[in-house]
Amino acid sequence: MGLTPYDNQSSFGILYRYRSFSGYHGQSHQTFPKGSNFFFPKDDKMAPLSGHNNNPTDYELYRTMEIRGRYFIHKRIELNAILPYNSNSERYNGNTSSISGMGDINVYAGYHLIRKLDQSPINQRLIVGAGLKLPSGKNDIKTRGGIRYSALMQPGTGSTDGFVYANYLIGYKKLGMSINTSYKINGENKELEGIANSSTTFLNFFYTQRLSKDWQVMPSLQFFYENSAGETYKGEKTGDHEMNNLMGGVGADLYYKNIALNIGMQRNLWQAKTDHPQSAAKIYLGITYNINQLYYLIKS
Repeated sequence: MGLTPYDNQSSFGILYRYRSFSGYHGQSHQTFPKGSNFFFPKDDKMAPLSGHNNNPTDYELYRTMEIRGRYFIHKRIELNAILPYNSNSERYNGNTSSISGMGDINVYAGYHLIRKLDQSPINQRLIVGAGLKLPSGKNDIKTRGGIRYSALMQPGTGSTDGFVYANYLIGYKKLGMSINTSYKINGENKELEGIANSSTTFLNFFYTQRLSKDWQVMPSLQFFYENSAGETYKGEKTGDHEMNNLMGGVGADLYYKNIALNIGMQRNLWQAKTDHPQSAAKIYLGITYNINQLYYLIKS
């Protein structure tokens, strides 16, 4: 969510996200550690992996290809769905394991509480909403030896989770700021595994430049903060995979008529000390087609 000149237009698109955890000293490259692949690797089911011993070659990679759809039933009410395909990799003491599969579907709805985008010189928008993550992905994939992989390696979680969010955007002439914050309430799967409730905040400072009648570009400076107490078992926090980190980077949104291209990269700026590989980088690539919507199911 965030920047778009098509503020109340239905759309569909594809977004690819890459996240690396490899914060050990001695790692060949923290963003792209040795032996890793940026796009989906071949499945490689080796020995079961759990925990890390600060081996400088260890890493964790999480890749997601998402099909995203948004439909406005009213100028102020949007319905959204995200269908992900996940590919997770982990290297532990010389062994690399990768698992791919359909992930958990997300469905959510947002209400445009403030819509003042045709004002001069200040524009504003505030969206509030809520949604569900449904347990549609597999979470019981096993090694060749019949041992189930760890919960975070699975493409699905097996749990039903809920979340609330708010997105605020303000612009002054060509300059603007967008902040998106969410809070997620996580359930447990049938193995009694879960993730502690989490919060994320994404802050975006952008500049709008119209190149021609059909072309527009928005370079941006981005910051991302996330916090979670990590994995849980039988309702108790295990202390594994705690998240408390701040990332920063740059991005750009390029628009040609109804088509939007999105790219961005963030590197770790700060993270509380943990025993597992620390957050290294995030990269995303996306393309969206915005429908020139003239009619809505619910009239104003």
